[in-house]
Amino acid sequence: MIETRVTKMFGLDHPIMQGGMQRVSTAELVAAVASAGALGFLSALTQPSPESLRKEIQRTRSLTQRDFGVNLTILPSQNPPDYEAYAQVICESGIKVVETAGRNPEFLMPMFRRHGVRVVHKCTAVKHALKAEQIGCDAVIIDGFEAAGHPGENDTPSLVLLPRAVASLTVPVIACGGFANGHGLAAALSLGAEAVSMGTRFMASRESPIHQSLKDTLIAATELDTQLILRKFRNTARVYRNEVAIEVARRETEIGCTFEDVSPLVSGSKGGEVLETGDLSRGIFWAGISCGLISDTPTVAEIVERISSEAQERIQSLASRIHVSK
Repeated sequence: MIETRVTKMFGLDHPIMQGGMQRVSTAELVAAVASAGALGFLSALTQPSPESLRKEIQRTRSLTQRDFGVNLTILPSQNPPDYEAYAQVICESGIKVVETAGRNPEFLMPMFRRHGVRVVHKCTAVKHALKAEQIGCDAVIIDGFEAAGHPGENDTPSLVLLPRAVASLTVPVIACGGFANGHGLAAALSLGAEAVSMGTRFMASRESPIHQSLKDTLIAATELDTQLILRKFRNTARVYRNEVAIEVARRETEIGCTFEDVSPLVSGSKGGEVLETGDLSRGIFWAGISCGLISDTPTVAEIVERISSEAQERIQSLASRIHVSK
């Protein structure tokens, strides 16, 4: 076993996390991750209401005896959800760790502290990680440019961003973006991380709720098969490079393009249709560059055990064949 501050803090067998993914991080996937000895996060906003989240937490508990967390992503919106109500359900349900992302979670910290909930904030820049530490977050996830979703606007890859964060912070740092195998975990640990967080790798698992054809798409993909969109609006997103994503990127190059010109193509409901039907012509499909490292769809337990074992073997191999003279 690989033991770090993160494994001790959350009672894990492996320094591996499954990040919260909207419409993907539901009970079956999260319970499988937890049962494998890693840390899975339900996606709070996948549920249409706080009470629906309460039921999903109960459903997850019926599938595993191990602890799991909840992701609460705070995004700008004209009609924002009731974040406080979702947070209250998290606390009342006895969840002990929450993954926050997006905007600063400071307004929720007093509630989480009162209920003994540990907070792990996902960041895309060192300055944001420092702010997270300042407001009392227990750990940070540092999202490299390779990641799916919203990797920020600085285009800094994990190889540079991760050690910069480790050198700047005292709380544990969790690596995210470009990780899908044991070599990646070993590399992250050597750069100072105390766990890795993965999304795309867990999407291509047997327990993942996405359509099988999308899992096959991830298997067939290379590291060249993602597309950056919404750069014009400083809301950069990395998605699978399908015809819809290519069209979004094309429209962004047009003079006078506004978000209304691309919003029908990137709507959450259209993305939900893609996940359910597997029809890539219906909308965008989130995927990180790590899709180039995925070649199968095993069970979650097999993924976790394989990555952990590969990392240990890699570390031992390096120790045996590299001799440092004094």
